[in-house]
Amino acid sequence: MDGEADGLVQLSEDSGRPRRVHGMLKLYYGINKEGKAAEQAESLDPCDINGAHFNPDLFLNKLRRECSLAELMDQETCMVKQIRSLDSDMQTLVYENYNKFISATDTIRKMKNDFKKMEDEMDCLSANMSAITEFSARISGTLQDQHEQITKLSGVHTLLRKLQFLFELPARLNKCLELQAYAQAVRSHRRARCVLQQYSHLPSFKGIQDDCHAIMDKLAQELRQKFRDGGSSAKDLSECVELLLQLDEPAEELCDKFLSHAQSRLETDLQGLEAEIRPYPSAPAVKDASAPRLSSTAAAGELASKNIPQMANGKLQAFVGDLAARYFSLVERRIQEEKGVGDNSLLVRALDRFHRRLQAVAKLLPGSPVPNQGTEIVIRAATERVKQYLSALQSFYMDSLTDVRQALATPRLSVVSASGAGGGALLGASILNQIKSVLASVHLFTAKDIAFSNKPYFKGEFCSQGVRESLVVSFIKFVCQSSRQFCESAGDKGGSTPPALLLLLSRLCLDYETSTISYILTLTDEQFLVQHHSPVTPVTTLCTEAREAAQKLLNHYVKVQGLIISQMLRKSVETRDWVNTIEPRNVRAVMKRVVEDTTSIDVQVGLLYEEGVRKAHSSDSSKRTFSVYSSSRQQARYAASYTPSAPMDTNLLSNIHKLFSERIDIFSSVEFNKVSVITGIIKISLKTFLECVRLRTFGRYGLQQIQVDCHYLQMYLWRFVSDENLVHFLLDEIVGSSAHRCLDPAPMEQSVIEVICERG
Repeated sequence: MDGEADGLVQLSEDSGRPRRVHGMLKLYYGINKEGKAAEQAESLDPCDINGAHFNPDLFLNKLRRECSLAELMDQETCMVKQIRSLDSDMQTLVYENYNKFISATDTIRKMKNDFKKMEDEMDCLSANMSAITEFSARISGTLQDQHEQITKLSGVHTLLRKLQFLFELPARLNKCLELQAYAQAVRSHRRARCVLQQYSHLPSFKGIQDDCHAIMDKLAQELRQKFRDGGSSAKDLSECVELLLQLDEPAEELCDKFLSHAQSRLETDLQGLEAEIRPYPSAPAVKDASAPRLSSTAAAGELASKNIPQMANGKLQAFVGDLAARYFSLVERRIQEEKGVGDNSLLVRALDRFHRRLQAVAKLLPGSPVPNQGTEIVIRAATERVKQYLSALQSFYMDSLTDVRQALATPRLSVVSASGAGGGALLGASILNQIKSVLASVHLFTAKDIAFSNKPYFKGEFCSQGVRESLVVSFIKFVCQSSRQFCESAGDKGGSTPPALLLLLSRLCLDYETSTISYILTLTDEQFLVQHHSPVTPVTTLCTEAREAAQKLLNHYVKVQGLIISQMLRKSVETRDWVNTIEPRNVRAVMKRVVEDTTSIDVQVGLLYEEGVRKAHSSDSSKRTFSVYSSSRQQARYAASYTPSAPMDTNLLSNIHKLFSERIDIFSSVEFNKVSVITGIIKISLKTFLECVRLRTFGRYGLQQIQVDCHYLQMYLWRFVSDENLVHFLLDEIVGSSAHRCLDPAPMEQSVIEVICERG
């Protein structure tokens, strides 16, 4: 171990050596950490070994005067070490810098060779540029005389080409008409129209102009015919409108014809969509319904994008608005039929395509309200989808609880196994997985490749209010509220709700309070990038609500289980003739049943909750006796002398004893641990047993049977509760109350009671 320690120290010293060397060099040259010379006052002390005015004689004299021999030896040893260290560091620095100087020398030598080669190439380039300049000047001087002649001939050639184009124009237009190249024909005619108009007084140009007019009239007739053909596409109609406008056709007439044609086509498409929605409500018509509507609108938009009078734009806006209202009505009807929440991607893709095409309309028709109306439809669809997912989560939760209740009601499954930690964890995990699945489906509305996800609504309000509040927070509140409702149907036996379900729900709500709520909301905030600009429900509020629900369920579970055991004890007391009963030879079966049920409940609760804290047990807890003489009041009550004043003394001593005994709150709230839960159930059971005993009259053997039963309960119940004195006190009260109501109080010997209980 010492060798390893020395090695670690040596390694630490070696790793810190370069840093120390540089630090000493910086100190020597007066340089700070930033590499600048430190501005320090010069030391004037002649004994400062690091100062500029150091005097070795004075320094040695001072050491001899002030230091002992041992200190002088230590000082010498230290200085020798420092000298050796500085020598070693100096050699290391010289070696390192030597290598750097060698490398720098090689680099400079290489740079000289490279620059020499570059200088030669630059000289060669300069010579070539001079030769090129000389040749260029010589060529320009040679061609100077012919430049004007060449320019004149070029102008004549251009004029001849224009004349040739004019003379060939009628034939060119006829050829374009034959090939249905209408756009090329219009462009050619527009190029020559001004020239023909300018020189129309010349006979040759007049003839060309007349021929062109006749051909263009025929072309205009063919374009008008396309309006009357039902098979013409929107793109063809748009081209026809552009060409007719270039041919100076009246714009208002063209608008009316174009919109009339589009009206007939779109009317057919809308009727087809309406027919699809009615007989086939589940057909995915949403994603394709926008195609015919938007293509025709795009063509109308191209018409509106031209420099047309305000009249045409107004007509187009009214036309688009009317058809958009009808189309949006069909789209919303189709979206409302999408009730299933299995696959959300189909609806999102359909809405995305719908929104994208409406944005195209916004570019073609600036100022149109149609895109905003379409966005509102998408927002309403997303909001409705969130509501559907909330309803689906609620249904899933209630179905899961129904399955759990059915499993608990199955005779082949024991209550313990059905309500174990595995069942509770499975229920919580299945609900959590369902929430994650729903969040993943809803997250498609905010995906980066979805066009409408960039809208402010989907970046803000949809994430915070739609998903976080309306979906996640609402579901968490639903879980807490629906769980609390199981506590409202309390009867003598706790209603029809299985006690194990109450216990399982209390554990579920407690898990929500401790971890699940925080995890779900953190996951939602991270997945949807929730910005808390608007008020949202704090995590602490939901956790408080979940804990209150868990507490209420656990309290109700204790009450129900206590009432079930109490009912057995009540019947066992009320249905027995305690005055004429026979001498006890066994523990009554109901007491064994109470111990068995308590043990079963203990195992059941232990699967879901931790043990808890118990007070230290006494060494004779299981041997505690419950004789009628076990208290001072009972000793006084059953003294040898039965004087007339005995009853008064008994009541007085009993009241004094109650004043100094600890008050037991039977229906108090329990803690979230096994010991507290079982203690609450036992308190309710024994308190019921006590109250039933107080309403009965006992004979000698009846009192002895109560002694045997209480001793048997003491043997087993003390180990379940947090404080065994609680069981002792209640059982003592039961035995004492029985003795007080006994006609012939003759208690059984303790040894006999123990034999009966051990045999039972």
